[in-house]
Amino acid sequence: MDAQRTHVVFVHGLWLHADSWNAWVDAFSQAGYAASAVGWPGDGATVAETRAAADRVAGHGLAEVVAHHASEIAKLDQKPIVIGHSFGGLIAQRLLSDGAASAAIAIDPAPAKGVLLLPLSALRVASIALRNPANRNRAVSLTKEQFRYGFGNALSAQESDELWERWTVPSPGKPLFEAALANLAPRSPAAVDRKSATRGPLLITAGGKDHTVPATVSRQTRKLYRGSSAVTDLRSFPDRGHSLTIDSGWREVADSVLGWLREHGL
Repeated sequence: MDAQRTHVVFVHGLWLHADSWNAWVDAFSQAGYAASAVGWPGDGATVAETRAAADRVAGHGLAEVVAHHASEIAKLDQKPIVIGHSFGGLIAQRLLSDGAASAAIAIDPAPAKGVLLLPLSALRVASIALRNPANRNRAVSLTKEQFRYGFGNALSAQESDELWERWTVPSPGKPLFEAALANLAPRSPAAVDRKSATRGPLLITAGGKDHTVPATVSRQTRKLYRGSSAVTDLRSFPDRGHSLTIDSGWREVADSVLGWLREHGL
């Protein structure tokens, strides 16, 4: 049956587990897609397992994470639509520009090479890892307070704390260092193909209250592709923070993505 359905693969970002996509997987499955979520290298099968073995995720960089997802995608019988959040959104763009995906949705994506302006709030979140060079090869976790600032600032304190307890996991610090140095590295793993006219459609979202990936980052990401004639759209959610894929308003974002996919016959 899946051979007759379009595959959708969900990719999480730093500090979340693949299971955080469960509601989206169910929604997209009900909408007729063959939906699944892929974890990062070293992730355990559950949030608890990942927390208990933090060292397993340490040291993995963007190139390795992209290759891991490309390998998992290659097991499918067709190129999927890839939907990613935060660093997952950057990975989705990489998979699209590398020809491994038929279309991509980058939800409040981490900055690709070429994004030059990073607001102070984004730098504050990134500094959780960047302030200690040794974190490049370590697993980094968020405290409840750090999650509240980076993800849950548009939520009640209670909802933010509940999401932190339910979904957060340690993540490798290396991708943050790679993104921070992307514009200085000739062969940065954060680089995407900006000019391809043959790639599939791309949707980028911007959360108006996002501290981790402020809306200006998403707008700059959209401008990176101005040299391409391929479909590149931007949708904004003015009242949403970085938790927009996991908080109580997730369905608004999911429905908008589903609507965009229908608009483009995907």
